[in-house]
Amino acid sequence: MSELPDGIDSFLQSAGWGGAEIDPIPGDASFRRYFRIAEGARKAMLMYAPPPEEDPAPFLHVAKWLSQHSLRAPEIYAEDAGAGWVLIEDFGNDRMRDWLDENPAGEDKSYRAAIDALVALHSKPAGPFDPYDQVVYAREAALLTEWYCPAMGLEVDSEGYARAWEEALAPMLERQDPGVSVLRDYHAENIMLLDPSNDGSGAQGLIDFQDALVGHPAYDLVSLLQDARRDVAPELEQRMLDHYLAQVDAGPEFIADYARLGAQRNAKIVGIFTRLNKRDGKPHYLDYIPRVWRAMERDLAHPALAPVAAWFDSNIPQHIRDANGGRPE
Repeated sequence: MSELPDGIDSFLQSAGWGGAEIDPIPGDASFRRYFRIAEGARKAMLMYAPPPEEDPAPFLHVAKWLSQHSLRAPEIYAEDAGAGWVLIEDFGNDRMRDWLDENPAGEDKSYRAAIDALVALHSKPAGPFDPYDQVVYAREAALLTEWYCPAMGLEVDSEGYARAWEEALAPMLERQDPGVSVLRDYHAENIMLLDPSNDGSGAQGLIDFQDALVGHPAYDLVSLLQDARRDVAPELEQRMLDHYLAQVDAGPEFIADYARLGAQRNAKIVGIFTRLNKRDGKPHYLDYIPRVWRAMERDLAHPALAPVAAWFDSNIPQHIRDANGGRPE
């Protein structure tokens, strides 16, 4: 067993879980750690997000808002945010992605349930979160020119890239006012199936939502249906978009905005995954880039992305985009 953090026993004692079994969960993050806690039939999940590197306050803020609005975030049993401790409901081991690997026939029903959760989220007034505005969109999209392009040995027009994104996204910004709560990382790895014995249509739990902002309703759809870590067939993507649009009054520009945010998110992810390799020594993230790049190419083909597509054509030649699926060596 890995060494337990100082203070874990006293926190659990104060939370009414003194003497419980503690089982560390392997993780990929540098500072945040998770532990399964068990005492007889009682089970819980302990998150340790120690300051100054981590801060559990945003997680607690969003979790409480989601729960207050009948959305399935983990119940919070005890907290000491200043010391980095949060004891929450244990949603189990059945991530939607893993369950679908074993139960591919449940794909449509589980994705429909995930879409229905977004419909419910978007029916609520936006939460008390910061705006997902042009400044944030631009900063995220710039991760591609900051990390990916140097890794590929490319000298590119970064200022022109920023201008292209500003032109492409400007028509969309007024359509995200007043906006909806955007979880930002809503995909099959961050959706827990709470009743995995059924056909995939059962209750789902939300995790990894601490970076929520107020933005456009298409963003979390893109996150789910253009998943960086799991293949989502274009036919399934279209069926789920149709399922969403059948339940909301999205407006005539929704698909154009979906493409805009798809290209923006995928450009960001290519930059992040390159950074995870270069800066953090996690080369396995490079294996996801071809999937992300294929989705981004589809998004760039939409006329709404014409300025950004023209920049890509001028700065990242097609043979580079095609070689190894755009994956850096």
